[in-house]
Amino acid sequence: MNRFRELIEYNLFGVCSYIGEKMQISTATIRKYFIYISFLTMGSPVIFYFIAAFWMNMRRYIWISKRNPLRY
Repeated sequence: MNRFRELIEYNLFGVCSYIGEKMQISTATIRKYFIYISFLTMGSPVIFYFIAAFWMNMRRYIWISKRNPLRY
């Protein structure tokens, strides 16, 4: 069960980890509150999570393309 938890925590999108690093809050606390809010609001924060994951992924590609010396 611990291997599954580690897989989920470290190999998914990393939205909670990113928010935790930026706000200097424990990642476990952010995940816990995210789960609580998801249950209370019938899953609507999941939409925010996927939008944030998409934006983080696109930002990475934009950053790489700006630094690519072969592009110019």
